[in-house]
Amino acid sequence: MKQYLDLVRTILETGSWQENRTGTRTISIPGAMMRFDLQTGFPAVTTRRLAFKSAVGEMVGFLRASKSAAEFRALGCKVWDQNANENTQWLANPYRQGEDDLGEIYGVQWRKWPAYKSLDAAKEAQVADAVQKGYAVVAKFSENGTEKVLLYKAVDQLRQCLDTIVNNPSDRRILFHGWNCAQLDEMALPPCHLLYQFLPNASKKELSLCLYIRSNDVGLGTPFNITEGAVLLSLVGRLTGYAPRWLTYFIGDAHIYENHLDMLNEQLRRDPLPAPRLVIADRIPEFAKTKQYQPEWLEKVEPSDFSLEGYLHHPPLTAPMAV
Repeated sequence: MKQYLDLVRTILETGSWQENRTGTRTISIPGAMMRFDLQTGFPAVTTRRLAFKSAVGEMVGFLRASKSAAEFRALGCKVWDQNANENTQWLANPYRQGEDDLGEIYGVQWRKWPAYKSLDAAKEAQVADAVQKGYAVVAKFSENGTEKVLLYKAVDQLRQCLDTIVNNPSDRRILFHGWNCAQLDEMALPPCHLLYQFLPNASKKELSLCLYIRSNDVGLGTPFNITEGAVLLSLVGRLTGYAPRWLTYFIGDAHIYENHLDMLNEQLRRDPLPAPRLVIADRIPEFAKTKQYQPEWLEKVEPSDFSLEGYLHHPPLTAPMAV
């Protein structure tokens, strides 16, 4: 994870101090990138202990479209507790549905993006096409004297990605995202890691992933999100018959919180250790071996299905999360 330490140094040496919604200042730079080859090892931070189980628990929650901090806690991830129950803006939000509610966050958009079509009732071919694609008529109404129908379906963006990797790997549109403008006000926190693009190499049977983060807390969030991206890439590769290869990680606003400086400066004094290896439980089928496509395992995986082999790290370091 030398790239991670290099990014920390760059921010500290060239960044500018900024105010933000949390009330804790950050030192920030616009635009950053890291690129990890998963064939050389798993990109786990080694200059302190990585909260691997928590990161995997969060990813599993996203795969299940979880929208409650209680569901994430049950998966071993407590990072949503404060955003659910201590974020003053969210506590006052009329869309909040009580304790632990998070609203329409990440996984809801990944697996159940709410899609609507408003069509002229007389355009039967359009209505029939929408129904054939899984939309259902949910209402009929009149608009400026024209009879209309409203259709709805929940779009499983991630499942569509896997289907396309298997059936049309040359497609350059294999992506999903969480930035649903219509529902940003219904979320405890708008998505930070908001765009994932899969890039299969059919000739080499390798799968890569580009991940775009609009805003990243480099002290706490970056190691967490890199872990999630690498786990997701490895899981999708396993279920589609591809070996995970390149994880390219883009950040829009790369920042370090002022109260994380001690932790990060201590990490800069430590030498990175060799990368560990990700191990996925045998119970999760490998498409490359079985030749059976089983995308339903996206919902069936458990945090315990993932572990790091040979993970060496320096002593733990902690810092508060800004909410």
